Amino acid sequence: MAIMNAQEIMELIPNRYPICYIDYVDELVPEEKITATKNVTINESFFRGHFPNNPVMPGVLIIETLAQAASILILKSPHFYKKTAYLGAIHKARFRQMVRPGDVLKLNVVMKKVRSSMGIVETQALVNDKIACNAELVFIVAEREEKI
Repeated sequence: MAIMNAQEIMELIPNRYPICYIDYVDELVPEEKITATKNVTINESFFRGHFPNNPVMPGVLIIETLAQAASILILKSPHFYKKTAYLGAIHKARFRQMVRPGDVLKLNVVMKKVRSSMGIVETQALVNDKIACNAELVFIVAEREEKI
């Protein structure tokens, strides 16, 4: 059962279609960990060019999906609520298997360190309980830009 749906996610993070990749949040322990889900479908716009006869989710978009899950975890912290989390660095990224249409990407993020305006998380993207990608991500948190 989802504890956050797509609409609730979009109220927290600034990402919108076509680059809002989290479908729902399965589990959330603020300031500790999150598990979220991305259902990978053939309708994703990036599959038209990556690759037409062999559709594979680009690694950079797997990292982006992990970063969005991490943003939810970070921004659910009372300290960072109503702010924006920007990806500051990617460390130790490893791609271990391809992600294809029909896969369900489970995103696990664990908070490792928090400072006044930044956070470090360990991430894993899994398909069928097998690691597709893992990385350490560094976030910079800033005030949210107001709409004009």
